[in-house]
Amino acid sequence: MSARLCPRLCSFLAVLFLLLLPPAACARPIDRGYWGDNATISPGWRRLGDAALKAIKDPFTWAPAAGAAVLQIGNIDNNIARWANRHTPVFGSRAAAADASDMLDEANLALYLATGLAAPVAETDNWVWTKARGFAVGAGVIFATAGTTGVLKNITHRQRPVGQGKQSFPSGHASMAGATDRLTAENLLYYDLPPTARVASNAGLAGLALMTGWARVEAGKHHPADVLAGAALGNFFAVFANEAFLRPKLGNNVALNVGPYRDGWEFYFSFAF
Repeated sequence: MSARLCPRLCSFLAVLFLLLLPPAACARPIDRGYWGDNATISPGWRRLGDAALKAIKDPFTWAPAAGAAVLQIGNIDNNIARWANRHTPVFGSRAAAADASDMLDEANLALYLATGLAAPVAETDNWVWTKARGFAVGAGVIFATAGTTGVLKNITHRQRPVGQGKQSFPSGHASMAGATDRLTAENLLYYDLPPTARVASNAGLAGLALMTGWARVEAGKHHPADVLAGAALGNFFAVFANEAFLRPKLGNNVALNVGPYRDGWEFYFSFAF
């Protein structure tokens, strides 16, 4: 199978998998509620702090970040990049690797959109409003990830492995993959999937993120540390946003919310304890 065909086939199979899910998988949410139903723009400072701490402590944030730091010992990072550029063991050429990384990014985004659209809602009458709220959080993650990645590139000015400019650190493709794949994994938590399907989906998403990052290394666009740092960055924003803005509020909390109701709008006050 060619490197150009594989990413698009992955995307097609992933969306087909969602379409063929049994109705029960999309009909009953887990105890956190329905996807998008609890989205908020005012989570409160305590919840923001808790979300940031959980995002930092998440293994898919700190482990890649630690790996990027370890690769700076000696000349490990550069040696791996040179070996990958010379041999291109997975994709066969730098050009094929660059094309594959672009298509894998498309597959990652398609998966996020598909799992969000297919996620169950509490009231079908509010389907558009619920989906809009859920995707607003995802859009915030994507923009924050892209913006932070761009700022870091301009600050660090790291040379790319094959001399194609000084915007190597961190990898934008890897940061987007880290963000969208984690958002997809969070979306799937709202599905009533059997344990085997959940394990398979998580493994598949991890594989997609890994392949996206490695493709950038083989393409000569990034060092391995650039990819690991990008993945950590994207995962951080995805976990933070889900914890702070999308999941139900837990613990002591006072909130004032507004939402559509029949032909108008309603304001409601809530106090959880």
